[in-house]
Amino acid sequence: MNDILPEQSSSWQYLEEKFLAVVNSYSYGEIRTPVVESTELFNRSIGEVTDIVEKEMYCFEDRNGERIALRPEGTASIVRAGIQHGLLFNQTQRFWYRGPMFRYEKPQKGRYRQFHQIGVETFGMGGADIDAEVILLSASLWRSLGIIDSLSLEINSLGSNEARRQYIEALVEYLSERQEQLDEDSKRRLSTNPLRILDSKDQNTQALLNGAPNLLDYLDDEAREHFSMLTAILDDANIQYVINPRLVRGLDYYNKTVFEWTTDKLGAQGTVCAGGRYDGMVEQLGGKSTPAVGFAMGQERLLLLLETLDVLPKATTQHLDLYLGAQDKGLQPQVMLLAEQLRAKFPDLKLRTHCAGLKNILNKARQTGANKIVLIKRNQDASLIATLWDGEAVTTDLSIEKLIDALG
Repeated sequence: MNDILPEQSSSWQYLEEKFLAVVNSYSYGEIRTPVVESTELFNRSIGEVTDIVEKEMYCFEDRNGERIALRPEGTASIVRAGIQHGLLFNQTQRFWYRGPMFRYEKPQKGRYRQFHQIGVETFGMGGADIDAEVILLSASLWRSLGIIDSLSLEINSLGSNEARRQYIEALVEYLSERQEQLDEDSKRRLSTNPLRILDSKDQNTQALLNGAPNLLDYLDDEAREHFSMLTAILDDANIQYVINPRLVRGLDYYNKTVFEWTTDKLGAQGTVCAGGRYDGMVEQLGGKSTPAVGFAMGQERLLLLLETLDVLPKATTQHLDLYLGAQDKGLQPQVMLLAEQLRAKFPDLKLRTHCAGLKNILNKARQTGANKIVLIKRNQDASLIATLWDGEAVTTDLSIEKLIDALG
C-alpha cells in the first residue's frame, strides 16, 4: 500500500476532474459505498473459484463473528446498494464511482494492495446501445486526456449462459485430451473455471489454444445480434477495435459484451480499463432480474500511463499566489484576520499565512515560490502598513485598503 504525497495529489485531482467532466456530460450520478462488506457478497458475485476470492481478498471476522472483507472491486457493492435502496427494479440508472479497493497480490509498479478505481455502472438497459455508450464514454475520457492514440480496444461476446455452457463443454473436451500440455494453473482451472484458461499467460497454453473451439462460434442468435449491433455503433462512431475471442475477463459475473482498453506503453501491465455486461448479478444477489453493464479503471495505472506519455500538464503542480506574514512581533492575530478577509474577497486566491516566527521571514517566503509576498508592520501611528513584493517590484508603506486594491 502506498501514500499519495502532496506533489502527486495534483495529478490525481487533474485525472478526477477530467473524469468528472466526462461523466457529467453523459448525465451519470455519483454513488459511494462502504469499503467493508460481507465476505459472502463477493463470494456470490465474483465467484468462489476466481483468483480474487481464492487468493486476493482481505477477509476478517469482526467482534460479532461475522465474516467481512475489504472490497476488492466496486460492482458488487453498487449492486448491493441498488437492491437495498430500491434503485433498480423497473428503473434505469447510470452511476459513477471512485474509491479505494484492496487485493492481496504481488505489488509492482502501477499495482498496489490498496489501489483506487474510477468507473461506471448502468442498470435496467439490455440493448447494445448502452454497451456502446459506456465504451464511448471511456473513449471520451481518453480524448480529454490526450491519450486515445496510445490505447487499443479489444471486445468479445461471452453469449448467454446456455451458449457459454455449451462452449465450456467443448473447450473442456478439447483441453482434457491435451491436459499434459497445460500449465499447472490451467490444469486446476480445467475442473473449476475452464473459461479462465483462455486468459492464461503461459505461452505453451496459449499456443495450445490456437486449435481450441472459438467462443464466437457458440453464440446464440440473440447474443450474435447484440454483438453485431455493438460493432455497428462503434464503426459508425469511428472507434477502432479488435475482436478478441479469448477475452473473458477475470470475474465470473460477465455475459455477452466484455471489453478492455490496453496499451503497449506500460510493459506487462497493459490493461488500463475493463468492463462488460453482467445481466445476472442483480438476481443472483437477491434482486429482480435486471440487465447491467459497466467498467472500471485503476487510477494508479492510468496515472502511470499519463506520466509515461508526458501528458500531465505543468499547471497541475501546486503554485502559490500570495505569501502573507508579519514583520513586527504581536501582529499575528491581525495578519490572520487579514488573510481571512483576502480569501473572502478573492475566492480563487491561493494564500499562505506565515506561522513560523519572525526570523528570516522574507527568505522563507521566497523559498515557497509565491508570485507575491506581503509583510505587515506597524506604522508610527500604530496603524498597519504593508510591503508588497511582486516579482522584482517592491511597493512599501501601503495601507491595508491600498494593498487590497493592488491585489485586485
